[in-house]
Amino acid sequence: MNFNIKYSSSVRNIFLFIRRYFNFILFLLLQGFSIYLIVHYSNYHKAIFSKTANQLTGKINEKYNGITYYFQLKRTNDSLVAANERLYNKLKADFEIPDTASNYLVDSIKVDSMEQFRRYHYFPAKVVYNSVAAQNNFIVLGRGASQNIKEGMGVIDHNTGVVGIVTEVSSDYAVVMSLLHKDSHLSAKLLKGGESGILNWDGKVPNIISLNGIPRSAKVAKGDTIISSGLSTSSIPKGMMIGIVQEVRSDKSTNNYLIKFKTSVDFSNVEFVMVIDNKQAESIKAILDTVKQKTQ
Repeated sequence: MNFNIKYSSSVRNIFLFIRRYFNFILFLLLQGFSIYLIVHYSNYHKAIFSKTANQLTGKINEKYNGITYYFQLKRTNDSLVAANERLYNKLKADFEIPDTASNYLVDSIKVDSMEQFRRYHYFPAKVVYNSVAAQNNFIVLGRGASQNIKEGMGVIDHNTGVVGIVTEVSSDYAVVMSLLHKDSHLSAKLLKGGESGILNWDGKVPNIISLNGIPRSAKVAKGDTIISSGLSTSSIPKGMMIGIVQEVRSDKSTNNYLIKFKTSVDFSNVEFVMVIDNKQAESIKAILDTVKQKTQ
């Protein structure tokens, strides 16, 4: 009996609250619906809202990532040590030049004078958000337009494995469309034979992607290496590691192979990446735009 009385009292209080603040609640609902219509049907407001939301979610993800990062310091340190080892092994000081006194040469070209010939510049960035379970996965970087990041730049990990392409940039954050995205169709090729194909992820198993368009005349087997071809985009340099072939089957409907490979990047454990700035990207885009205008 007491329970029924308390329940009836609670319901009555709810209705009284709605009746008292009905106008204010209706105002909030109409205001929200108006904002939705403005954002949904106006490209300008949609862009502003997208950048604002990206900036806000980026800051939230950065705070959350700071906590989880503390518990992953050992793995991060191990990856940085491995990266430093590879870099130190490439230093000229580590190579002993044979004694060629009879052919003594002096290099008169200063290092700074070669900067005009640089094609790629690499910017380090920290991952503040990453998804692998959805069909369309994105990665958020804690570096944006204020730190020289632009849309269309390629992204690799510390092992020069291809991660994806920057698709959206705010002041301090950047969104990367990873290879684990159904709309990510980068060009790749077999390291041995050089045959090129297109990457395609079916949205099922993380880190397992298909390479389509490889003819059955090509020699390919399990364990072969797949690298970037540098053909479909100027963002990813040629020769970057993409993955290792896991399965090769013949497609009965075409003259191509059905190839599945494991990505070299472990997308579930991406913490630091390198963003690639192609210094020639603007020139390439300009000449392609000119060609497209002439053919229209």
